[in-house]
Amino acid sequence: MSTFIRMAQTSQSLSLAAMEEASRQGLREADLDHLLLALVLSDQPAGRALRGLGIGIDDARRAVQEQHRAQLASLGVRAELPEPGAIVFHETDGYEWTRRASDLIARAGGRDRDGSAAAVLRELVAEPSGLISDLLRRLGTDTSEVLAALDGIAPAAEPPRPAAPSDGRVSHSSDTFVPAPASEVWAYLADPAHVPLWDAGTGSIDLQSDDRDAGDALRGTTWNAHAPTTRPDGRPLRTRKGFGRRTVELVESRAPERVVWRLGYPDAPASRPVSTAFSLAPTEGGTQVTVTVSWTRRSGWRGLLGIALRPVQGFFVWIALFQIGSSISRAFR
Repeated sequence: MSTFIRMAQTSQSLSLAAMEEASRQGLREADLDHLLLALVLSDQPAGRALRGLGIGIDDARRAVQEQHRAQLASLGVRAELPEPGAIVFHETDGYEWTRRASDLIARAGGRDRDGSAAAVLRELVAEPSGLISDLLRRLGTDTSEVLAALDGIAPAAEPPRPAAPSDGRVSHSSDTFVPAPASEVWAYLADPAHVPLWDAGTGSIDLQSDDRDAGDALRGTTWNAHAPTTRPDGRPLRTRKGFGRRTVELVESRAPERVVWRLGYPDAPASRPVSTAFSLAPTEGGTQVTVTVSWTRRSGWRGLLGIALRPVQGFFVWIALFQIGSSISRAFR
């Protein structure tokens, strides 16, 4: 992977997580403290290093709140900070990095740096304001311990990739960290009622009263679903002809390590059903989820066109995978 692609993907993932955390506090700017929270949630070695030191997202959030209170008290301000609420980033807009945070991320992808979350963490613990040093002290650690933990993360710690689909299929995968036990994440992903929460193309699903929390018993069941009619921020959403109705099938459900869904559009015969597989593996502080989407490769001239457009297609699939992973992580935060 090139430095540019790594930096772009790292920036995208850290930006989303940091701005989601900022939105909990009613803020529109994400700063260095929100960047630290995003790194705690990262599936890259930086996140594993922080979580290996016992830094979970709840502890990191408390440290940030305590730091903000201490800063106000040092200025003689006795006002009580409002308690953070739910993540509303996906329902609102107007978010951006502070200048010092955006400059730090840019330095992590500069000369002799690879743009990874580890490079961002190294820049973060070295920043001169003292904010991160104070936060780490509140979390019972310091800069040297963080760097030592980061240096101790071996490549072998990466979870195994799922087996590639059989010939004739296209497959793309992406990893995400979820701050919850694998059993809870599996139960969430195996519940058909939650499909609209992680799949952007599903607005609602027709369920029976006994379809909730049935787990393995639902394997092989197919439901009718409907495309969303509004965006998360409430704006109306238009649906292309033939894509208003879809089918949702639970193909595989093996607790607590794997769930596979197949989603299709019965009124659009030219479309190909897409399989979305979730492979779960316990990791420090939560669960590593590998999301794999696959579909049957087209034949004839459409297949040749697909080969020509594969780099562009790969980018859009990565965005879709990233959104799925982010939605799952957000559900447990």
